[in-house]
Amino acid sequence: MSRKPDTKIVSSRDRKDGSLAARRPPTSCFATAPSRDTLSRAVTTAAAVDLSVQVGALRLRNPILAASGTFGYGIEFAHLVDLNLLGGVVVKGLSREPIEGAPPPRIVETPSGMLNAIGLQNVGVRAFVAEKLPVLRKYVVPVLANVFGYTLEDYVEVIRTLEDNEGLAGYELNISCPNVKKGGMQFGCDPGMVSEVVSAARRAAVRRPLWVKLSPLVTDIRLTARAAADAGADALTVANTYPAMAIDFRTGRSRLGNPTGGLSGPAIKPITLKLVWDVRQAVEIPVIALGGVEKVEDVLEYLCVGAAAVQVGTASFAHPTVTRRMIDGLEAAVYEAKACTIREIVTNFHAEIG
Repeated sequence: MSRKPDTKIVSSRDRKDGSLAARRPPTSCFATAPSRDTLSRAVTTAAAVDLSVQVGALRLRNPILAASGTFGYGIEFAHLVDLNLLGGVVVKGLSREPIEGAPPPRIVETPSGMLNAIGLQNVGVRAFVAEKLPVLRKYVVPVLANVFGYTLEDYVEVIRTLEDNEGLAGYELNISCPNVKKGGMQFGCDPGMVSEVVSAARRAAVRRPLWVKLSPLVTDIRLTARAAADAGADALTVANTYPAMAIDFRTGRSRLGNPTGGLSGPAIKPITLKLVWDVRQAVEIPVIALGGVEKVEDVLEYLCVGAAAVQVGTASFAHPTVTRRMIDGLEAAVYEAKACTIREIVTNFHAEIG
């Protein structure tokens, strides 16, 4: 059965602020580009290089997406960032029923990073469909719903509810959740359970692409990556946060409301970079990198080791407009490399790594 996403291809933006006018590439770079009126709506303006990337069935205007859990439902950032300029938005994780989340404090700063224990707070899938999705439909940015659950039935029910509604480009499956029916072990820690949950989600997700967000809490991430790919995943997000702690020695208590949290930010980037490299060697489906992306160099390094796109998470807490600055910086980097497309520059970098 073929699967066609609601939002299949989104073009790169037209630059109107003139900030790159002095260093724009030759018009001939885009001489063969199709018209904006075509289905692909690919780049036709000479005022910007082509930053578009392909992630399976989705063609994104650029490789920068807002990560789940760090950008709300997208609409909370709309007054700060033009959502239509992003490659995509992955909304907060959605569960079968609303979840209040963990007790405060939920976030604490750490050296070169951040710990969070939000507790997967969300409004529930039905409230999302009724209250959030109608607003998101006003934007052309591809929106992916992050889906999680504590049983296979939870995942399936959330996806089935979303399948009946328009306005989504795909799903991202969060498998770093405890399977309550199997002793609380994370779905994402065992290749067998990965296969089981992804297969169930794949059968439910008929209309749209299915991305799977892998857990880094494994001995060999290549095994869970292959399990997800074989079970029907269209792409893999690498990776979720790393379990960690922060203690106040004065009180002997956790600095979070929970004993532990998830570590994110620049501190994890070298580890995640290696995981992306490992996964890319193990599977043929696209990989979306997530971990410590704060600047243009981070984006290019992840693309260099094989990522098709990146997600920006923790950086948006400190600098809500960081995604826009990265997009501008990518255009400049491609031009300075004397390239017309981001694929050219990444190919050159990849050749240097071998």
